Amino acid sequence: MDLPSKEYTMRTRCDSAASVPQLTNSPTVIVLVGLPARGKTYISKKLTRYLNWIGVPTKVFNLGQYRRDAVHTYKNFEFFRQDNEDAMRIRKACATNALKDIVIYFSKENGQVAVFDATNTTLERRVSIVSFAKERGYKVFFVESICDDPDIIAQNITEVKVNSPDYENCDKEEALADFLKRIECYKQSYVPLDDERDRNLSYIKIFNVGSRYLVNRVQDHIQSRIVYYLMNIHVTPRSIYLTRHGESELNLLGRIGGDSGLSSRGHNYARALGSYIIGQKIRDLKVWTSHMKRTIQTAEHLGVTYEQWKALNEIDAGVCEELTYEEIQEQHPEEFALRDQDKYRYRYPKGESYEDLVHRLEPVIMELERQENVLVVCHQAVMRCLLAYLLDKSSDELPYLKCPLHMVLKLTPVAYGCKVEHISLNIEAVNTHRERPVNVDVTRDPAEALKTIPVHF
Repeated sequence: MDLPSKEYTMRTRCDSAASVPQLTNSPTVIVLVGLPARGKTYISKKLTRYLNWIGVPTKVFNLGQYRRDAVHTYKNFEFFRQDNEDAMRIRKACATNALKDIVIYFSKENGQVAVFDATNTTLERRVSIVSFAKERGYKVFFVESICDDPDIIAQNITEVKVNSPDYENCDKEEALADFLKRIECYKQSYVPLDDERDRNLSYIKIFNVGSRYLVNRVQDHIQSRIVYYLMNIHVTPRSIYLTRHGESELNLLGRIGGDSGLSSRGHNYARALGSYIIGQKIRDLKVWTSHMKRTIQTAEHLGVTYEQWKALNEIDAGVCEELTYEEIQEQHPEEFALRDQDKYRYRYPKGESYEDLVHRLEPVIMELERQENVLVVCHQAVMRCLLAYLLDKSSDELPYLKCPLHMVLKLTPVAYGCKVEHISLNIEAVNTHRERPVNVDVTRDPAEALKTIPVHF
């Protein structure tokens, strides 16, 4: 008898509710709950970015976008009145369509987590979602954002909501007034998650963007990671500065990895970096380095206390450590081609892959989220991984992100992402960036294999 070609192993229960097979690693639907302007979309986007970065395929299903696609032109808050029967029919249809798309995402697109970004303020809506998920063997985890701080709400409305597509070409004051009335419409039917009534549900309640949390019935590893992540993020204004170490002696020779010290130009960059950072007058700046000489020597010129993280060490190139690209092609031509075929997942013999590096850097990301202003002095592969997280880049893009020597990247979190500034300190350095090759066949000519390597001395 042939086994079904499913990647999930299945188990069934002996009760009457077991008509649908229960998947031991069944997909998860994360359901946002809360009034408008409580940061639900911020949470949805940030959580999705994190889960995708750690390798859990995740997608946001934003009900507001479904509504905009259905109605095309937003008029005013009256669309959200509970007694507006036509609008209620449209809104329910939009929710149904979003749930249908979630089924497609799980069954056809290999998705593992769907984030249902909507207010979901009524008990009726939440009961229907739980029923929908139970019928299909999905797990459900609710994330309720509760905020009664008028300053936080006002800031969210001003920064995000009045600039939404609903209020395109609309006077800001009129948009603000309309949105406040929209919130009142939702308040009339809002039934928060209840500790007693909903005791069998899995959820986290977030109060005033992280001043307090309440967690109930975490079911599995994924939900545990979601809770841990959500309890570490914050919205305090801050900047994250990323830079590679100054140019090293091995950089000059075109050799990868190793633990060499800085070149003379590398020391010049470290001094320039120190002057730049001092000039920025950054409040309570934390400085992090790896355990490798070239990052430590760079940080020494800053004249401030710094913290060393072994997790920030450069990717381990295994048997290829301290070799040039030419030597790798000559000594390990097949490995060189295999890495070009899938640079993210390729693991150096006795070394690491970018995928390994992402998992190694997860504690760094968690701490980065907890902190305010941070300068990370790191390495090319490490910086690519951090940038991919901060800028929501795919695993396919990650290994080819440009992170040149002697450049500071200032990342300032904004509503749903990061603003990036590239700051050159005008100190020359070799180029270490290798472009994505076109021909990745293991039988390619050596000259073809070396076509995209950067120039070195």
